[in-house]
Amino acid sequence: MAFFGKIFTWWNGATIGTALFSAMKGEQIGTDVQGNRYFRSKKKHGDGRERRWVIYEGANDASRVPAEWHGWLHGSGDDLPESNLPPPRIWEVDYTPNATGTASAYRPVGALERGGQRARSSGDYESWTPDA
Repeated sequence: MAFFGKIFTWWNGATIGTALFSAMKGEQIGTDVQGNRYFRSKKKHGDGRERRWVIYEGANDASRVPAEWHGWLHGSGDDLPESNLPPPRIWEVDYTPNATGTASAYRPVGALERGGQRARSSGDYESWTPDA
């Protein structure tokens, strides 16, 4: 099943076509702390720009691209992020995966998944009417 999964599904990581394309048309530039691999095209386009892409380690989730590599992917600079990273700050936290659609996703008070009971309004709300 893993072989067919690589052929027919794109959401569980790179397909075989993407892996072949990366090997033939691109060169690997670097890897981040999560194991994502970053590539750029061997040839530049007609306008002088190079194509840049990422192959995720695991499921495809764009929120797994660190900020420094996000800037490189979008052409903010030509230098590799590892060459000019500032030292980590004490307030920086480690990456946490996007929890949207999972049981651990944020659900505020009053959400249907938490019973759908909202607190009553405090009386400071005044509805708008077009006649007023």
